[in-house]
Amino acid sequence: MALQEHKWTRARLPNWMLALALPVLGICAPLENPAAGTTQPEEIERLKTQVRIQEQEIEELRQRLDAQQKLLERLLPLPAVTQAPVSPSAPAESTAAAALPDSAPVKGPLSFQLGGVTITPTGFIDFAQVWRSKTVTSGLPTNFAAIPFNNTVLGHRRQTLSSAQNSRLGLQMHTRVFGFDVLGLVEADFNGYIPDNVATSSNSYGLRLRLAFADVSKSRWELLAGQAWSLLTPARKGISPLPDTLFLTQDLDPNVQSGLVWARAPQLRVVFHASPSVAMGVSFESADTYAGGSAGAGTITLPTALQPSYFGQVDTSTENGNSVPNPNLDWIAKIAFDPKFGRRSIHFELAGLLNRFKFYNSLNNRNFSIFGTGGAFNALFETTPHLTLISTNYYTNGGGDFIFGEAPDLIIQGTGAPSLLPSGSTVDGFEYTPNSKWEVWGYYGGTWIDRISTFDPVAIQAVGYGYTGSPNSQNRTIQEVTGGFHRIFWNNPNYGSFQFAGQYSWIVRHPWYVAPGQPASANLNMVYLGFRYYLPGSPAVRK
Repeated sequence: MALQEHKWTRARLPNWMLALALPVLGICAPLENPAAGTTQPEEIERLKTQVRIQEQEIEELRQRLDAQQKLLERLLPLPAVTQAPVSPSAPAESTAAAALPDSAPVKGPLSFQLGGVTITPTGFIDFAQVWRSKTVTSGLPTNFAAIPFNNTVLGHRRQTLSSAQNSRLGLQMHTRVFGFDVLGLVEADFNGYIPDNVATSSNSYGLRLRLAFADVSKSRWELLAGQAWSLLTPARKGISPLPDTLFLTQDLDPNVQSGLVWARAPQLRVVFHASPSVAMGVSFESADTYAGGSAGAGTITLPTALQPSYFGQVDTSTENGNSVPNPNLDWIAKIAFDPKFGRRSIHFELAGLLNRFKFYNSLNNRNFSIFGTGGAFNALFETTPHLTLISTNYYTNGGGDFIFGEAPDLIIQGTGAPSLLPSGSTVDGFEYTPNSKWEVWGYYGGTWIDRISTFDPVAIQAVGYGYTGSPNSQNRTIQEVTGGFHRIFWNNPNYGSFQFAGQYSWIVRHPWYVAPGQPASANLNMVYLGFRYYLPGSPAVRK
């Protein structure tokens, strides 16, 4: 800290006070005897001159200390923690701030220092109430691909659920090592394993790992390793692994929105921030030879003779997916642009997917291999300071697992060779924030899945996906229309935020094959209401 100046160093004191006070304070020697040849007025002038000299020396010392303090501030890293929420309607950032990687953290109120690491708790406490016009057996999250038909028991039973399982806990850790900015993040919720007696007494929902990664950045480069949101997940701004920078809608449903492309996958990612408005990244992510079965989606039908050997080579979500062999990681690349038009923000991005599948048919001793591809175009337009329009679009030939597992990646021909299954999805909508207390939104999400069939000589019928006679779980389309609101009661950086939210959704699915006399579609109405308390530093609404 700089020296504090004493008032007496600036005051113009009377001569007699200087003559008495200065010797007592030790600033100068006692007055000389006038008989020694020095008059009293001359001595007082000499003392005043000496005070001015000392005054100048104190001022010089203060300036030197200020300069040293500024130098230390430049050399030593400032403590930094949780990143502030990114909003599409936020004011324009300065060029210097925008040039930093999106993972650069900002100070938060709950942060504490442990050695050289700054740690910040994140998350929220959630209570949700959901009403559904039909019973969906997935619980609080909605399995969009498994809406029951009207000719079933569950299709005639309404459902009411209360749950706190979507509560979320996390830690962000930040430090600097040899000039590198290091960010670690761990996040978990309670949407994991659900015991059979969960609703009887204890309501003990299993803890589930969501995110666990380390991100190292310096200058314009960024390296990430761990489990993070897939690079294919649409973003609100730039390329960043932090959830607040991604477009995950504002929905209360833990399974988000039908048609949204996302995954949380182990990966190694490299990102280059070419400028404040351009970022490029490539990610090598854990792959999955997906044949359906997740989130209520229908599975492919294998040829009868190949079922014993091929059930272990495709993931049908009936066993540990890590036991299924995959020849390569998925390769994903993305380029993102964030131009400014006056005070309006625009974000658009292009992403591509390349994956590979490989099989072995023990009946004819043949190996098969095939490459799959996919592409995405996503855009967010801030049309006014309060209104943002959103469009995310994805088409793939072999990457249906990224559409929340609603579409299989492939089918298996009678020879054992794979055939890629085309699919596509979109989420389009708006988010409107009239003031700091309210936010409303509306989305349309749609998924389309193609059909491919092959002949099974043993069963003497077609098999694959979407063939004539296929089960009604093999969907052709799944669509969801959603609207909702957030009412924020308070949002204080020191005390966190508390909000009430609601969501209404209408979901409909159409199977490829409809047997005579059977319903051609299944639909569902549902309403979510919830109270949520966010820890200080967490976003007031879900981004």
